[in-house]
Amino acid sequence: MNKVILIGNLTKDPELTTTTSGLSLCRFTIAVKRNFANADGEFESDFLNVMAWRTLADNCKKYLQKGSKTSVCGRLQNRSYEAQDGSKRTITEVVAEEVEFLTAKTQEKKKEQEDDFVPVDDDDLPF
Repeated sequence: MNKVILIGNLTKDPELTTTTSGLSLCRFTIAVKRNFANADGEFESDFLNVMAWRTLADNCKKYLQKGSKTSVCGRLQNRSYEAQDGSKRTITEVVAEEVEFLTAKTQEKKKEQEDDFVPVDDDDLPF
């Protein structure tokens, strides 16, 4: 059985592309915190590449953004390619079968509003 369940935060905005046959493909990376500390007492994270297809890909692009907390259920997939230097490379990715958007829209809007906040000098106020 090849099944993986992950909960983490997106490291950057998802990227949506379309194949030559017209299928939507969304790629994103999530940071998943380990549940044990290293020798320095810090909790490290693993950065896992995720790919979603078709309608799920469109929804991921629409509802996810950098920092969003998400749950991904899917399977692991290995693929190989030849690098420019001629060496063979292997990549392990998560092919998403289900994605849950765990960050509420209100939290995202609040974060956007906080980013747009501009401090005002009290001396400029008329009262």
